[in-house]
Amino acid sequence: MKKQYSSKWKGSRQVRKQRKYRINAPLNEKHKMISSTLSEELRKKYQKRSFPLRKGDSVEIMRGEYAKKTGKVNNVRLDKMKVTIENVQETKKDGTKRDLFFDPSNLRIKELNLEDKRRKEAIERKMQNKEKVQEKK
Repeated sequence: MKKQYSSKWKGSRQVRKQRKYRINAPLNEKHKMISSTLSEELRKKYQKRSFPLRKGDSVEIMRGEYAKKTGKVNNVRLDKMKVTIENVQETKKDGTKRDLFFDPSNLRIKELNLEDKRRKEAIERKMQNKEKVQEKK
């Protein structure tokens, strides 16, 4: 695997190659990798298991010290592939607070931010595609 990134890469058992693929991926690919699972109500409504995170989505933390806390996504860092959540902060020794970064795999989306019309269109398009596939079966 000599290239920095290849869109034709199928996969590998070697963790170093998997890590290299994720780190060197372009931002449009990394956006897809920043997906979190949907809550059960949203799964039934949108007929999808996961969806990429965006600023303004309400999420619940499922693992770690802050498990079961909820909040809105404050910032999405595609370069780090991490997410910060409002009101989930760490207090440093000098009294200042700093945001904590969470991996999207440890979050569950409770409510989607549908202010962006492109995102609404994407959800509707994906729902229509699922209906077409089910009709063919």
